[in-house]
Amino acid sequence: MKNIYPTLLSISCCLLVISCTPSTPTARIAERPMAFEKLSDDQKELVLRGEIAKGMDMSAVALAWGEPSNRVEGFNGKERVERWGYNDAQPVITNTFYSGYRYSSYGPYRYSRVGAGFGPEITYIPYRKSTVWFIGGRVSEWERLK
Repeated sequence: MKNIYPTLLSISCCLLVISCTPSTPTARIAERPMAFEKLSDDQKELVLRGEIAKGMDMSAVALAWGEPSNRVEGFNGKERVERWGYNDAQPVITNTFYSGYRYSSYGPYRYSRVGAGFGPEITYIPYRKSTVWFIGGRVSEWERLK
């Protein structure tokens, strides 16, 4: 019975590492091979490189860039429009001194703590990495930070 705890700990660590692994186009293709086979040869090459182009459908974009962080839909005139946003977070390191009760916020994130201390603090600031606009289920425009 004493030997079960190290085993459970190592399994938990392995699962944590696996869950943090970023998704790649190759991994997404392996999950959905039928969607990849339906693409044209030009689109297959783009997806393998993790790139998109005008005219690609939503499933091809999901294979190339993954599932979006958010989806917004609406109408542009008479056409149905959908926008996919891909977010990321950038770490910001600051040195702080605090004592007593501290309450801070950034956007929708709220946190508080009691105590005293001095040292570096890491805050992750979200930002939009890329956006794709679809009209009629096909890419009409896209943009991505370099």
